[in-house]
Amino acid sequence: MRIRIGFVSQSWSLWEASPARALTYTRYKQMSVDERVEKLHSVTKENLQNTLRTIYFCIAHGIQVFRFSSSIVPLATHPEVKWDFVKPFEHEFKEIGQLVKRYGIRSSFHPNQFTLFTSDKPHISENAVMDMAYHYDMLQAMGLEKEGTINIHVGGAYGNKELAIERFRENIKLLPENIKQRMTLENDDKTYTTEETLILCEELGVPLAFDYHHEFANPSSISYEELLPRVFATWNDIGIIPKIHISSPLSEKKLRHHADYVDVQFIMEFIKVVMKLGQDVDFMVEAKYKDEAALQLVEDIAKIRGVKRLSGGMVEL
Repeated sequence: MRIRIGFVSQSWSLWEASPARALTYTRYKQMSVDERVEKLHSVTKENLQNTLRTIYFCIAHGIQVFRFSSSIVPLATHPEVKWDFVKPFEHEFKEIGQLVKRYGIRSSFHPNQFTLFTSDKPHISENAVMDMAYHYDMLQAMGLEKEGTINIHVGGAYGNKELAIERFRENIKLLPENIKQRMTLENDDKTYTTEETLILCEELGVPLAFDYHHEFANPSSISYEELLPRVFATWNDIGIIPKIHISSPLSEKKLRHHADYVDVQFIMEFIKVVMKLGQDVDFMVEAKYKDEAALQLVEDIAKIRGVKRLSGGMVEL
């Protein structure tokens, strides 16, 4: 079995490479019409250029798992701003997408925690649909709408988890089918366990992006070892290798916080379970030092007896 290991959005090894430069609405309002357009374009262009630089970094290091920043386009979904960000940057988006395809890089997005389908407030669900559409539009602009994924959490419980899950089932119907087909769900570290998320995934035909750290902090009533075959099966319909989110706790007191790097001892038990199942998986490293943490984890896993390093970002067990 093989494990490909990647990271989230920005390379710490590259100088000034943030793909998430921001423009606040307060600052935007203070500008003239011409200044607004110029600023929206300049910030977006810089974010796309830094995304491209990071993709080249992945290629150079043999990394084939990458999550794009959700903040590439400033104010893209703000109700007072919403603007056509695709047409002015058609070339830049296509260039990124072509590289991703050529080098077999698995791509994804992860909208923020405010993309919710469990709320009883209609405008919250409407905003969630708008945010999912924004991410899908970026995938489409890159030509990755048939292979990239958009990962979200189930959402809040609002004091009644069963009722919230029912609202999720109803509100998710607002999502256009083409976007839903690229959606994945993730178990979280406080509210919805792997088991609860898995039931929704199986019901809706949505893959589950299993987070091992979250499972550790918020365990299911059934062991994750027993759930994993079902988790992996949720990926069958879209024909993509299961993706696992990997991180380790910052400390015993800050159990839910991500450490700077991934402690290989923390995930060893999980690696052994995956080895027994013989399932190829992709690891998305969610650590503070991003690319450095991902490359370090590859080195650490490669030191395990019986493991062979196949590239900068891949090992064979």
